[in-house]
Amino acid sequence: MNTPHLKIFILFPLLSAVLSLNAQQLQVSRLRVDHLYKADFQVFNGYPTVGFEGSRGRRVQIANKTPVLGWELAGTGHAARQSAYRIILSSNPDILAKGVGDVWDSGRIASSESTNILYTGSPLSPRASYAWSVMVWDGDGIPSSWSPVSHFWTADTLVDYQTTFYPLQKTDESPRRIRKRGGIAQIDFGKAAFGQLRLTLHSATGKDAVTVRLGEAIHPDGSINRKPGGTIRYAEYPLSLNKGTHTYQLQFRPDKRNTGPQAIKMPNYIGEVLPFRYVELEGYDQELKEADVIRSSVHYPFDDFASHFESSDSVLNAVWELCKYSVKATTFAGIYVDGDRERIPYEADAYINQLCHYGVDNEYSMARRSHEYLLHNATWPTEWILQSVLMAYHDYLYTGDLRSASYYYDDLKAKLLLPLREANGLISTKTGKQTKALMKAIHYQGDSLRDIVDWPHTGSFGMVGNGETDGFVFTTYNAVANAFHYKALKDMAEIADALGKKDDAKLFATKAQETYNAFQSLLWDKQMGVFRDGIDTDHASLHTNMMALAFGLVPPKNRDKVMAFIRSRGMACSVYGSQFLMDATYMAGDADYGLSLLTSQSDRSWYNMIRAGSTITMEAWDNKYKPNQDWNHVWGAVPANVIPRKLMGVEPMEPGWRTFRVRPQIGSLKWVNCKVPTIKGNIEVSCKQDQSTYSMQLVVPANTVGVVELPGELTNNPRVKINGKSVKARLQNDWIVSPPLGPGTYEVLISR
Repeated sequence: MNTPHLKIFILFPLLSAVLSLNAQQLQVSRLRVDHLYKADFQVFNGYPTVGFEGSRGRRVQIANKTPVLGWELAGTGHAARQSAYRIILSSNPDILAKGVGDVWDSGRIASSESTNILYTGSPLSPRASYAWSVMVWDGDGIPSSWSPVSHFWTADTLVDYQTTFYPLQKTDESPRRIRKRGGIAQIDFGKAAFGQLRLTLHSATGKDAVTVRLGEAIHPDGSINRKPGGTIRYAEYPLSLNKGTHTYQLQFRPDKRNTGPQAIKMPNYIGEVLPFRYVELEGYDQELKEADVIRSSVHYPFDDFASHFESSDSVLNAVWELCKYSVKATTFAGIYVDGDRERIPYEADAYINQLCHYGVDNEYSMARRSHEYLLHNATWPTEWILQSVLMAYHDYLYTGDLRSASYYYDDLKAKLLLPLREANGLISTKTGKQTKALMKAIHYQGDSLRDIVDWPHTGSFGMVGNGETDGFVFTTYNAVANAFHYKALKDMAEIADALGKKDDAKLFATKAQETYNAFQSLLWDKQMGVFRDGIDTDHASLHTNMMALAFGLVPPKNRDKVMAFIRSRGMACSVYGSQFLMDATYMAGDADYGLSLLTSQSDRSWYNMIRAGSTITMEAWDNKYKPNQDWNHVWGAVPANVIPRKLMGVEPMEPGWRTFRVRPQIGSLKWVNCKVPTIKGNIEVSCKQDQSTYSMQLVVPANTVGVVELPGELTNNPRVKINGKSVKARLQNDWIVSPPLGPGTYEVLISR
């Protein structure tokens, strides 16, 4: 957490945007139970519905004895901050309508908390329905009206803690295009999706047979590629037609590999799915209408309008749309998986997926559920184990909710891999310290861990040259694994401190400092001005240096040298490694280089995925870099989080978005605008620049505080105008830092 910036609030009074002379009453909306704002969501056969009963129906079930409640607030001006709340919760909506909470009436509670209110009423009953509402008081003590009513159901068994999650849903989609070529109907749904296919066809005799083909890739003539290679999907099914007009639901054959013991299985109420964009019907000579060919796409509930991004660069816009859609499309299993080849969760995939999901939707349950699954279903790479702690920290940072971290605290401590630590402050998987006890503690079923750095390595899947590791030299002490170890220690110290485990927090912070010192003394090469891959090698890779910079291991005095080396290596990493390359680049404030990577049109770029024909991000930059790759791998969707987090610079400074930072690094873009979803409400940012001025429009949600940080290079005089008034800002670490901004709409203007 970027706590040094919190000192700003002592130096500046809070600025508020008062848009009206009259006080604006706070409005309460989007009530949440365990962070789900559709707590009454239910499906029948996968389709959203209301008022059903039966074994094929699924609905959100609150299993926690003490769930957390929350809401969003709308309002502007100095009083648009909550000072108190009152919750009433009833077993009957009719009772609630009379203003009575027969199960819980919290009374007026003086608190600004609006996202993590722990239920403290009478014990909830299993298999019961509840309704609740809330009113709040603003900063001037003026009460709001009662909120809309929220409903939820409890599970059959109530427990101390369990992540609440949505059932999967189906969305029926019509084709974007149908055309006939050579007796074959070619059908294009516009984008690939994990789904099922429903056909309404006619046969006059009942003796007709149709061949149905489905695929992700096509030939230049528009026909489906029947041998796409790798794990790019193609399937073919014969279909015998009955006499008359009938609707046929194709039953997809399960794939042996992605339905194996470690794979996440599709639930029975959904059924098997296949990723496809294109459909062909051969042997059907009747007229085919859009309503006759329906794809039922399967996904986690997703708000397509929760986020937005647009800029003056059309390539960047296309990359954003590709990556945003990839997040939605790959939620088909309800837990983050690595694509269709295996459908197995991996920590590294899940960490990137988590950040991307936060960037495009106001949704936190799938990330948490995936993270908790992986805590007890660990995979083999050393760095992957450590990333469990990073996921736990970002869950806390984005939600402000410590229940998961508290419940799984001992598991998270084990993921630090402290038994592998040597006296020099570094961990190693090659000094004989991998024991059965350690494997049990981290919930890994294998005998030992292996360092990975990036994937694939030279020789894997026929890879030649450096593979995707930039020639990284594996030694006894792996710099990349230790960079993750350092970051995990730093994050775990924050979690322990927030949980009141002060001794642990001090221990983790001390060990993190020891690892930091070891990096400087054992891995820094003064002559080259870079970090080496290990103690026993002179080789320096992109990966070692980008991880060090991304995780705060590079002292400010060495940042320019390390960044110069990073630029010299280009995109010498996989789509996974690009997450840390982009984080490092924006950490160094190199907005132009970051933009050049995001908008690159080389064969190692996100645009290349679009050019190749994929509408979901790929597992690798191109088929030639990983011959067995799939076309539906969300760890390739890095811009979905980098654009809002780094290019637009919208990140929480305090857990739960109590305060946040907006640090745009737009490079040469003429204009950008975005909407970033948060648990407190949407943050909206627009920037525009020309040779004479730089302007920003910013919407700060109610009950939050924002700080604007702009590149110091924009002006020699750290003074800005906010809503037309000159405001004294600070020049801090090469950034122009605004006073803290309360809820409202702002125009920030700098004259060059």
